[in-house]
Amino acid sequence: MNRPGSPDVLVVSNRKGGTGKTTTAVNLAAEFAAAGRRTLLIDLDTQGHCALGLGVTWTPGQPSAHHLFDGSGLPLTAAIRHTCCLGLDLAPANPDFQHGRAPDDEQVLARALADPELARHYDQIVIDSPPSLDHLLLNALAAAHWAVIPFLPHPLAGEGVRQLSKVFFRVAMGGNAGLRLMGVLPVMLDLRVRQHQAIRDQVARQFGEERVLGGIRNDIKLAESFAAGKPIRLYAPRSRGNEDYRDVFQAITRRMETSP
Repeated sequence: MNRPGSPDVLVVSNRKGGTGKTTTAVNLAAEFAAAGRRTLLIDLDTQGHCALGLGVTWTPGQPSAHHLFDGSGLPLTAAIRHTCCLGLDLAPANPDFQHGRAPDDEQVLARALADPELARHYDQIVIDSPPSLDHLLLNALAAAHWAVIPFLPHPLAGEGVRQLSKVFFRVAMGGNAGLRLMGVLPVMLDLRVRQHQAIRDQVARQFGEERVLGGIRNDIKLAESFAAGKPIRLYAPRSRGNEDYRDVFQAITRRMETSP
């Protein structure tokens, strides 16, 4: 699974907000850590919700993942904080960062992740990307080996996934030939609802059935877990939300292990 000498990097991304992107990033990162992989979650979404979901308090003036893009010269390691999960660290976002301040350079994050210090401490890196099309999103895709695209079973979901797929393939054909689509993930899914089934099938036709990573059913426990500052596996291990994310994680690891 692991590339020799460097962590595997998985980005969770969608051009549209409110798609379960951060919930997915936090819970997959927690699963990697629980499986024994030393994991770093990098939050590039200025909403800063990864810190909330992992019980981390960030205050203005502290180093953040966004310091990589403000010319301060701080390394990513300066921003890393321990979380409530053993084996899972977080480089939190700066909610005050203005996206327009990011330099016109899509390789900032990739260079930061090449730091040998990170390779010594982590086996897995998960990136929560911003929903906007800007240099931060391009940096996240340019630094990753794999991408997961969560989406809501809503009529506008297909358009959001298509928009991101254009950016994804642009990056893959450009500076990051190693970027691969891990899969698309329907969230808040209820297959008893005809529209949900139709949208899920529509996306499956676009990307291939084998690229659909199961699905995350509606579960209030997922929202409650964020309020409690814990991933779902710690907050409600018997919930259907935990069951679904565990199944998705297992599908992801199988694909990583069998990938050439």
